[in-house]
Amino acid sequence: MTGTFFSLVPPIVAIALALITKEVYSSLFVGILIGGAFFAIDAGSGFTGFFTHVFSDGMIKQLSSAWNVGILVFLVVLGTMVALMNNAGGSSAFGEWAKKHIKSKLGAQIATVCLGVLIFIDDYFNCLTVGSVMRPITKKYKVSREKLAYLIDATAAPVCIIAPISSWAAAVAGFVSEGENGLALFCKAIPFNFYAFFTIGMMFLLICMNFEFGTMAKFENSRNDMTEDTEEKISTRGKVFDLVFPIISLIVLCTIGMIYTGGFFASGEDHKNFVDAFANSDASVGLVLGSFAALILTIVVYQVRRVLSFKDCMACIPDGFKAMVPAILILTLAWTLKAMTDSLDASKYVAGLVEGSAKGLQNFLPAIIFVIAGFLAFATGTSWGTFGILIPICIAVFPGSGDPLRIISISACMAGAVAGDHCSPISDTTIMASAGAQCEHVNHVSTQLPYALTVGGVSFLTYIVAGFSQSLGVLASGIISWIVGVVLLVGTMIVLKKTFAVK
Repeated sequence: MTGTFFSLVPPIVAIALALITKEVYSSLFVGILIGGAFFAIDAGSGFTGFFTHVFSDGMIKQLSSAWNVGILVFLVVLGTMVALMNNAGGSSAFGEWAKKHIKSKLGAQIATVCLGVLIFIDDYFNCLTVGSVMRPITKKYKVSREKLAYLIDATAAPVCIIAPISSWAAAVAGFVSEGENGLALFCKAIPFNFYAFFTIGMMFLLICMNFEFGTMAKFENSRNDMTEDTEEKISTRGKVFDLVFPIISLIVLCTIGMIYTGGFFASGEDHKNFVDAFANSDASVGLVLGSFAALILTIVVYQVRRVLSFKDCMACIPDGFKAMVPAILILTLAWTLKAMTDSLDASKYVAGLVEGSAKGLQNFLPAIIFVIAGFLAFATGTSWGTFGILIPICIAVFPGSGDPLRIISISACMAGAVAGDHCSPISDTTIMASAGAQCEHVNHVSTQLPYALTVGGVSFLTYIVAGFSQSLGVLASGIISWIVGVVLLVGTMIVLKKTFAVK
């Protein structure tokens, strides 16, 4: 079974079960068990060898990896930082400050988008912060809860998936083959992440053109959300500083941590400039160093300012861990499934397959991958599970590190996963965006779906252009694709305004 079609059966079964059951944890685990069984049959190791391969060679080995453990530690520290900032009252203080400085509905919406773009460390962090901060301001200027939920959701995952310093970048880098710099590959793929960029662009177009379409138009015109909010009780001692300082500290110190691991502070021949140091950094170690330093600094500052007691600060650690348990579980199972497919030499089989009969379809592969990733993320409600299944396959299909289609396809996988996650009613990010805006979840899903599908359609066509123009090189393909994509997006918005806008 090694090096044959059977090597692809574990991820195929995981995808099929995820689509049928709409549950990613058990689907990934069943795929793992099948991979372990196939390996044991080939090796003739029997029942004992099966369990050893699945748990010892698979799960335990993956959780023993220094890189993987670093990612998990970063997630826990990040969850703790979010809990600290919320409990300290920094989010609510920023909201009160913004009420005094934002003077219009246009300003309230742009401020929401800008804050979402600035908080690019993690989508959970984004939703939890932007919702609590901007809800009072958007309510004041009669922005519907449905529109606020869309603005929160559309600046969470799309921003994180194009930010090199984020939990998403670290997770994606973790799915890249050993011996290759996953973060450098992630950075190369950023310009081709059309769905993420076009989603952010569409938000600004909607705000500046002052129109809505689909179900959102009904809610924005009726503005039936002007009932009193039930605000959460949090510390009133917090100031804007207590939100801004931890965020800036996290960004700056994580950057320093990453370039430190890349040799920026080394002396002599080992010294590298900023770009080289960032490209050669150990993202796992760098993010852990930076986030821990930011966490300690934030706790010290909160103690000096007396906004949280030391006991309350320590209570945020288990709270942060609990918030990140779903992400940790998905990563663990996805890493283990990747180990099973690697042990069956799936990459060699897929590479050989593509070099043969599938060569004629290569130009369409980015668009096809975008759709598959979107459908899988929609059905399962998770982007990270989609990454774990599809990114190793994309890398196997295009093993050459300099192949433009490799970069474009990995971008398409990431973009499709975010698009599907946006449309999915069972997505954790979608649910958190609804909660952050205090919006009925079904209303958020129904109002966001037409917007997400619009950007998804434009992105799909742009990936077709990118696939056919890749022979010109990465730079030329990127320029051509961007020109076509922007024209398509702006043209679509103009047509939609003339056709569906409700004044």
